[in-house]
Amino acid sequence: MLMPKRTKFRKIRKGRINGIASSGNYIAFGDYGLMAMAHERITSRQIEASRQAMTRHIKRGGKIWIRIFPHIAVSRKPLDTKMGGGKGSPEFFVAKVKPGTILFEMQGVDETVAREAMRLAAHKLPIKTKFLVRGEI
Repeated sequence: MLMPKRTKFRKIRKGRINGIASSGNYIAFGDYGLMAMAHERITSRQIEASRQAMTRHIKRGGKIWIRIFPHIAVSRKPLDTKMGGGKGSPEFFVAKVKPGTILFEMQGVDETVAREAMRLAAHKLPIKTKFLVRGEI
């Protein structure tokens, strides 16, 4: 699973995800891409499940790029804990995704295979996505 090697600063607050993506919003490496259509926090487990689904479908044929990384630690308090006592310890890591962000890219496979692999990956994610082909945008 993806996670930062170390985190430098204090625990992060939840915040909001506003606007559309101004960076990471174009296909940079591969021929096909999967674009986010909504804003959401995507966990490292969801990213890994999507990657596995794509890799299995293309039978390790092409190349896959993961364009998002879960930098943000999400903290949780233990169950049956009273209020107070500070913020909980970090439980998992998420990537904040805005609409228009390219999540995954793929190269070296046929378009129909890539489309099906991206569809399987999209089912593992909590947001609506769109399949893109380079030069079609």
